[in-house]
This record gives sequence, C-alpha cells and structure tokens, in this order.
Amino acid sequence: MSSYEVKNLKLKEWVRETAEMCKPDRVHWCDGGKQEYDQLIAQMVAGGAGVALKKRPNSYLFSSDPSDVARTEERTYIATATEDEAGPTNNWVAPDELKRTMEALYDGCMKGRTMYVIPFSMGPIGSPIAKIGVEITDSPYVVCSMHVMTRVGTKVIEALGAEGKFIPCLHSVGAPLANGQKDVAWPCAPMDKKYVSHFPAENLIWSFGSGYGGNALLGKKCLALRIASAMAKREGWMAEHMLIMRVTNPAGKQYHIAAAFPSACGKTNLAMLVPTIPGWKCETIGEDISWMKIGPDGRLRAINPESGFFGVAPGTSTRSNPMAMASLKENVIFTNCALTDDGDVWWEGMDGAPPAHAIDWQGRDWSPGSKEPAAHPNARFTVAATQCPAICSDWEKPEGVPIDIFIFGGRRSGVVPLVTESLDWDHGVFLGATAASETTAAIVGEVGVLRRDPFAMTPFCGYNMADYFQHWLDMGDRLGKKAPRIFYVNWFRKSPEGKWLWPGFGDNSRVLKWMCERLEGKAGRRQTPIGYLPGENDLDLRGLEFPSQNLKELLKFDSDAWKAEISDLERHFAQFGRRLPQRLKKQLGELVTRLEKFQG
Repeated sequence: MSSYEVKNLKLKEWVRETAEMCKPDRVHWCDGGKQEYDQLIAQMVAGGAGVALKKRPNSYLFSSDPSDVARTEERTYIATATEDEAGPTNNWVAPDELKRTMEALYDGCMKGRTMYVIPFSMGPIGSPIAKIGVEITDSPYVVCSMHVMTRVGTKVIEALGAEGKFIPCLHSVGAPLANGQKDVAWPCAPMDKKYVSHFPAENLIWSFGSGYGGNALLGKKCLALRIASAMAKREGWMAEHMLIMRVTNPAGKQYHIAAAFPSACGKTNLAMLVPTIPGWKCETIGEDISWMKIGPDGRLRAINPESGFFGVAPGTSTRSNPMAMASLKENVIFTNCALTDDGDVWWEGMDGAPPAHAIDWQGRDWSPGSKEPAAHPNARFTVAATQCPAICSDWEKPEGVPIDIFIFGGRRSGVVPLVTESLDWDHGVFLGATAASETTAAIVGEVGVLRRDPFAMTPFCGYNMADYFQHWLDMGDRLGKKAPRIFYVNWFRKSPEGKWLWPGFGDNSRVLKWMCERLEGKAGRRQTPIGYLPGENDLDLRGLEFPSQNLKELLKFDSDAWKAEISDLERHFAQFGRRLPQRLKKQLGELVTRLEKFQG
C-alpha cells in the first residue's frame, strides 16, 4: 500500500474485488513520483525488457512481442444493451456475455505479478472539463507510460475525495507466472485471447492480453474517446480525435483550431507546425485528442486531456516535424524502434544516412538493404508535452481555449481541393461525416482504396455513429452564431504524373492564414457546389516558388469527379439506416442538386 490515504470507499472496494479475482502477489498504489518511475524502469531494464540509450539521457527502448504491435481493432468491443446502439462501425457483444468471457480470463491472471493501481486525471486536475480514471494493471511498462501520458498520483486521489466519481479501467497482460517461472521481456496473451472491451452504460473499460499502446494505456483511446464520446453525448459536450493548436497573426490576434484527420494524414505535423509565413506563429496545445464544453460565454472551449505525446516514429524527421524531433532529446520511452551500435534509436525516415548496422525491433541484425524495416511501421515515442518547444503557455488552462475553427481532412490524390470552407454548420457536419482517405501501405489491405472515416472517429466512437452525427448537429444548434467555422483540407493532391502538387509541412500555414482571414472577412472566396474555395489570388504564396499550374489544379472543382462520388456517399450513409439524421440526408440531396445545376 502507498503512503497516501484513500478515502473513496468505492475505489477501495473495486481494488479489493479486482485483487480477489486476478490474484496478484502484491498490490502497489502508484503515487506518480519520480522515484516510482525510476524504480520501475530500472526493474524492466534489469529484466531485459528495456535498454537504456547512451545517446539520450533518461531514455529507454522497449521492443514488444511481434504479435502485440498496434491497436487490435478486430478485438475491440463496444458492449451496449442492443447491437443497434453500438452501430455498424463497432464490434458488438452483449454486456453479460462479454463479462462472463473476460471474468474467466481475469481469474488468476496476475499470479506471480504486482497489481498496480494508477489514479489518473484526464485533463488538468480540477478543470471543469477533466475526468478522473483509475487503471489497474500488472504491467510496469504501462505504469511508466501513464506517468507520461496522464497526470498520475496523490493529487488525483485528493481531488477524487471520498465521494468523487472515477472511471474504472482494468488491464492485464494476461500472462500469469507459476512459482519460479521466469518472465519474458514482453508478456502478452495470444491474439484470440486479446480483448479491449468497453461498457459505455457503466463507464467501464476492461482490457486483456495486450501490453501495447492504446490497448493497454487505457486513458488514451479507450477512455478519452470511446467512453468519453458516450459520456459527452449524454452530458452535452464533445470528445474528439482532434489536435488543438493556437495560431497568432502578426498583429497578435489569436485563433484556436481543432482538427481531425485519419491516420497517415499529417495530424501530429500540423499540431507542431512551424509556419513559413513571416510574422505568423503556431503553438501546440494537443496533438491527438480534444475535449470540449460550452463555456459561460457560450463559446466552445477545449482542453487536451493528455499530458504527453504517443507519436508514430517512422517518417518523423527534422524536415517533417522539427518540433517533435526537438522534443525527443531526453526523457523518452521508445517502443519498437531500431537500436544503433552507438546506443541510440533509429527509424525509417529519420534525418541523415541510415546506420551501417543496427539491431532491429525484433532483436535481429539489420543493415541497409535488409528486406524488412529496422523499426516497426507503428514504432512509437512517448514523451511529456512540456518537452515540446512549440507547447503553448495556455495548454493546461483549466477552462480550456475557445475554438474558432474546425478542420477535417483526408488523403486524396484527386477530386478534393486543397481547402474548402463549409457553406454553414450543417454542411460542415456533412463534410466531417463523409471524410475519406485513400489507404496507404501502413494500413493492411490494398493501397489506394477509398475509405470513409467520419470525423476520423470510426475506430473510436463509443456508440452508434449516426447518433454521433446527430450530436454534432445538436451542438451546432446550441452554439448558434458562436459555433466555430468548419473547413476541409487535402494536402495530398497529385499531378497526373503522380507528383505532389502542394509542398505541405510548414507551408500549410498559408492555408491556415486564409482560414483565419476568412473569419475576419479579409480573404476572398468563390462559391462552388461543394463549398467555398479560395480564388487563385486569395492564398498568400509570397516566398514560395510555386508553378501556377499546380495552384490551378489544387483549387480546381471538377463537377464530373464529384458526381462520380455520389454513389459512394449514398452507400456510406445507407449503412446507418433509419438512424441517419434527416439533416444529413438533406445535405446529400442538396449537394446533388447543386452539382446538377452547376455551369462551370
């Protein structure tokens, strides 16, 4: 037992019941302190699970089991009373059935291990938007990662008090140890025994068998999105898969932006953007999740509920994301990267030439030309947000920052222009509800297939997505004239020869500038059937060597290409059946009418 006093009887009873079921050798209440972190890291390094990096102070490399490298969407469940409540985008199991299955797995699952109790706050402690969770786990890797990704420890227990509510999160790697049995470096269960289960009606999360990422750090996607999205629907707020950033113009006026992109669409890069336009400044508030409530002034206010970044390493470089690279100099947990001979990490896409030799993420010798990559494509870094040089001074403001702009986007080689402004709120919700990306090599399956990922929330919405669309419409009704403006971007347009048309990275600030100036009525626009587009002279391209033909193609509206999209949009909406909001059906009908009338 930790030295601090726990007054919350419900918490103490839940911990007692869990210990009886999981049968650990000992129970440790986490205090969130440096000594606790250092001791657990040292324990894992001594056991062969982690390697201390000579080149980066207080930084460590862990390598997972090859069966445990990413979120397991096919083993992720939403347990609601009826299948219709979970909707077509979720895997559904009846709550009683799922609990029976998992209780059998949990029985004795922590034998030979320590059961850690992690009290944590999602959001600044005491914020009116924050929530308290408690994760029980048998993984010291999870404890150390939660230290970075959330606010852990005694202050959370104090804030919880005797009567406070918490979200119970139970996790086990699912690998009990018999007496005298030696542990493995990365314990986990076989794939058919992995479960990431959510019970939205009870605000309850049960995870079993995986020690990796969002399967095990239950504050992340499980609480912050799947459970929080259901809570937000019931309580009238928003839990979104969105970055939050501040943009400041040369006159000092601040704009706050929340943006949602599917995977491989540059979300983290945009969150840490270094502008190429003189006088403009960008600062990071969050790079993955946004919780938003309507404040006393009637505006939507957002916090980043996390306290760290859990970023994809491959492809991260000084060119793609200098702020991320500057964040990784010390105090980092790396997972599934390669280990260089001089004691550093390496991944594909990193700055400079590849090392002549390295140990790959599976512990094998690697050299340039090897058939397999040195780092796993989903290799990660876990680092405190405070280490980012671009972190905003207000990133932990308890009341949050007022959101001015929402951005949705996807990866499309054609059809979708560089930037589109919605006609109004309902049209903006339509843009979010129909967001799509072409698959990349990072996603299993055929490359280049168009996949709809509404609001970038398909794997993360904890209830029927049609009801989620309605919630967005309802929030717009409540916000009225104070609702943020909605835009859609596509950084990934290609020429017929397959070359990128837009330079991206820091030059994306030119598009953000147009959005901010649209709010002030200072930038021009032209109306098309899909929304407002910039004219060719409306984007600030000063200092950018940029072929005029590229700009024409980027801002092009192709009526025939959009008409060809309609059947796919109809199929997409049809999956939601009678629950699809009539207002979205109306938006689709109005788009068809505008396309038919268009004379371009």
